[in-house]
Amino acid sequence: MNIISNLNRSAKSLYLLSFLLLAGIQGYAQQGAGKYSAYLFTYFTGNGNGEEAIRFALSNDGYNYRALNKNRPVLNTAQISATGGVRDPHILRGADGKTFYMVATDMHVAVNGWGPNLAMVLMKSRDLISWTSQSVNIPKAFPELAAVNRVWAPQTIYDPQEKKYMIYWAMRFGNTPDKLYYAYANSDFTGLETAPKQLFFSPDNAACIDADIILKDGKYHLFFKTEDRSPGIKKAVSDYLTEGYVMYDKYLQQTTAAVEGSGTFKINNSDNYILMYDMYMSGKYQFTQSKDLLSFQVIDNDISMDFHPRHGTVMPITAAESAALAGKWLTPDDVMRFSNAAALKKEATVQDTSAGTLLLKVVPGTGLSSFDPGFITFPGVTLSPEHAANFSKGPVKYTVRIKGQPAKTYMVSVMQDHNPVLKGLFADPEILYAEKTGKFYIYPTSDGFDNWSGTYFKAFSSPDLAEWKDEGVILDLKDVSWAKRNAWAPCIIEKKIDNKYKYFYYFVAAQKIGVAVSDSPTGPFIDSGKPLIDQYPAGITRGQQIDPDVFTDPKTGISYLYWGNGYMAGAELNDDMISIKPGTTKVLTPDRTYNEGTYVIYRNGLYYFMWSENDTRSEDYRVRYGTSASPLGKIDVPDDNLVIAKDRSLGIYGTGHNSVIQIPGKDEWYLVYHRFSYPKGITMGGAAGYNREVCIDKLEFTGDGKIKQVRPTHTGIQGVSFKK
Repeated sequence: MNIISNLNRSAKSLYLLSFLLLAGIQGYAQQGAGKYSAYLFTYFTGNGNGEEAIRFALSNDGYNYRALNKNRPVLNTAQISATGGVRDPHILRGADGKTFYMVATDMHVAVNGWGPNLAMVLMKSRDLISWTSQSVNIPKAFPELAAVNRVWAPQTIYDPQEKKYMIYWAMRFGNTPDKLYYAYANSDFTGLETAPKQLFFSPDNAACIDADIILKDGKYHLFFKTEDRSPGIKKAVSDYLTEGYVMYDKYLQQTTAAVEGSGTFKINNSDNYILMYDMYMSGKYQFTQSKDLLSFQVIDNDISMDFHPRHGTVMPITAAESAALAGKWLTPDDVMRFSNAAALKKEATVQDTSAGTLLLKVVPGTGLSSFDPGFITFPGVTLSPEHAANFSKGPVKYTVRIKGQPAKTYMVSVMQDHNPVLKGLFADPEILYAEKTGKFYIYPTSDGFDNWSGTYFKAFSSPDLAEWKDEGVILDLKDVSWAKRNAWAPCIIEKKIDNKYKYFYYFVAAQKIGVAVSDSPTGPFIDSGKPLIDQYPAGITRGQQIDPDVFTDPKTGISYLYWGNGYMAGAELNDDMISIKPGTTKVLTPDRTYNEGTYVIYRNGLYYFMWSENDTRSEDYRVRYGTSASPLGKIDVPDDNLVIAKDRSLGIYGTGHNSVIQIPGKDEWYLVYHRFSYPKGITMGGAAGYNREVCIDKLEFTGDGKIKQVRPTHTGIQGVSFKK
């Protein structure tokens, strides 16, 4: 029988008074009122060996996070867990303001798979550095729960009525739906002193996991993932911690991607709350912001992290606590990695720790006579000079000091290389010159998602191929009815129809090719409502229907579509540009080097076919070419037909999946391609294949029409000029 439901009116009044008083204490401790000026993020990183371990990151503002201990574990997992792995860490500041509690799932997927898992780990600390711990096996502690086979994602909250710490988690019996339970920890936080009870009752009995409770305005807000027919993050609210939760029938995640592991926290000294969650199939986190904990706005563009977290939580901390953490797990080399200038190209910092040198790559046009690299420091860390310096005459000397460690000096250089041309991770670039606007446009795959799991497409514009503007999302798979995953490798063409410009955008989703249409090169693009290519061409039984390329023959005005992975196919498009002319599809695979990424151009009476050889995860991903006398004719492959390949001396790898642009009115050509992100990509193994960046270098021909092999560069090209 529940204690609260049986209190008389007077007792309830006393309860509420006590509740409000202690809630204020807890709110102060949890939400960072007054004295809290930094944030601690605790997380794990994945399912592989060594990844199921507790890691820490620091932030000064709740938006920009940097990993401690070089993103390595801060606790010895073998010593704190029964399985050898811990996941889903949650950290809490105690009601006394100076004791810390952390709980985690005791689970080692890398060794034991997905279950059964039966335990959670309880940890306690007075300084955030040294922790005591105990693994608690639920069926062993409570024999009446012998049928339990899943104990997931525990969290802790202080109960002001009981004056105890309540642990809550998801638990499953047999094949029944997961439910949320709670129990009280004993006084030394080494076990549970009460039997688990159900905390929340789903109206439709759907499975619920990954609970997170935050106190706001005297009410408990319970966030959780519901595993019903349409899984997602929902919320229930109650006046009482252990009962009476009423669910809002609204999904709170701001994405169509699969999510789990929500965590909420308040930004210090503000009215803003963060709801973050793990987009576990997309390889990224999403951050959203709210004032009422019901309506949330995506703020991903405000977030930076130098690590890829899985299911973690954030807690406000003091400057002194931040300094202690930095002193323990930061080095001067780490500090020099923490640059955050707006002009800095992402993934473009080259650091030599032994030589004490750092090269920062910035966007062209950045002023170097007074440039601030935006190095992120934390309490206990000093950097000299602190702000802007003159980099126009060469490297600048920086000195880093961390309390308790020797100082270290770095020579920092800033370079305005043009490659990569886009800020961030993008791949499979398609380029267009639009007669309507007189500008160039790049249409890439949005990269940086594990297993190429992006779900949206962006466009970038430029007047000169050097300065590029982000035009935002032009097509999102949430607006595509026939596919919701794997947004890949688009291409586009401009056509003048009835004296109006139209843009036909061919794209890959779920390994099928669709087409969307717009009146503007920057969209929005409206999908046709069905895939254009979703089957193998006749005679083909292997490969994928991906990587479209659209080409209009300047001799006839007829447009063609090419596609394929493992094979090259081509077909004539109907005049509507959204359907294939029956009977025109041909298999054109040039030779055994063909893998994917067809691109076709016409020059001086020849049709040039380019394609990518090898897998995009290979450092030897590269471009070859052949020629033909017609758009669907036999392709002749010259002996020396490399267009571009890696250059080890420059640290450039994985150069492939290209497009080509001709400067209007000139026999001047440029190759647009992607490569592994520099300099880290080559260290990532297979993950380099979805951490790529877009580059442009000049494409030249010999006098007899052969393509000269392009040497990939960091410098790239200067802006082009032409008569529009």
